[in-house]
Amino acid sequence: MSDTVGTDTDIERRPRGTAGAGSPATPAPPAARRRRGRGRMRLEIAVLSGPPIIVFVGFVIFPVLLAAYYGFYKWQGYGPATDWVGLDNYRLILTDPAFQQVLWHSFLILGLSLVIQGPLAIGLAILLNQRIRGRSIIRVLIFVPYIISEVIVGTGWSLMLQTTGALNDLLKHVGLGSLQNDWLANPKLAIWTLMAIISWKYVGFAVILMLAGLQSIPDELFEAAQIDGASYWQMQRRITLPLLGPTIRIWGLLSIIGSLQLFDLVYIIWGQYVSGTAGTSTMAIYMVAQGRDAGQYGYGSAVAVVMFLISFLVALLYQRFVLRRDLRGAVTEGVN
Repeated sequence: MSDTVGTDTDIERRPRGTAGAGSPATPAPPAARRRRGRGRMRLEIAVLSGPPIIVFVGFVIFPVLLAAYYGFYKWQGYGPATDWVGLDNYRLILTDPAFQQVLWHSFLILGLSLVIQGPLAIGLAILLNQRIRGRSIIRVLIFVPYIISEVIVGTGWSLMLQTTGALNDLLKHVGLGSLQNDWLANPKLAIWTLMAIISWKYVGFAVILMLAGLQSIPDELFEAAQIDGASYWQMQRRITLPLLGPTIRIWGLLSIIGSLQLFDLVYIIWGQYVSGTAGTSTMAIYMVAQGRDAGQYGYGSAVAVVMFLISFLVALLYQRFVLRRDLRGAVTEGVN
């Protein structure tokens, strides 16, 4: 009896929070658990985002900084860059009439891409969003050109559009020989030929984006509009286009960046020399012609930096004035 009492007394006198042999461990304080949770979260973020950040820095940030460095030198691409020219390369770029011409061509392609592909993609997406026969096959046929390699597309179109190519031969055999033309070298037609090829290739991507945006619009809105007596075109103008606005604006940003950096199709179909006389040359074509092909890698690096700054500025202005309404609701401030 005394042993039992003594044991109970010892347990009562033991400081609170200490565990004896065989007793369960006391849970850690909330502050310690929060610290462990934050440490685990930081570790997960580092493991998951570390490799992409390293790749991004190595293949995007570092080349841009390296190009900016070589842009201050007259460098032929081999050996150390020692012939410092300062801002002479950039001054020459901005005053070169050839660069001003390709800059105009790039912005013309940008504007025509938005004007042609945007309405075409919206119309096709609205049509393919309906329950029509063969809808799946039509979707595949529209999207297939987007996934075909630019080399294949450029080679095929260049062969078909030559003066002795398939298009002129077809026009001749159907009795429309008067419409035969030099679709690639004629400066009055070349830019429209390029826009037709670009639209054929990239409109599928825009249609897929628009379809995704259309499928996120609730059907109840259209049913309520029908009950109120709205016509088909009123529903498209009052419901479809406003709710499709965020998708259209995101596609617009992607199209703008792609137009400013257009290179492969123009280089494959026209080449660096014909594109200049045909009015289809771009900033990237100018960079390759005046940089790599001319052996002036320092000047070409400066052109690359100017291209980057122009694209960055255009994207920044687009985000500031066009994507502003979309980003306003996407960013939450004051969240702990």
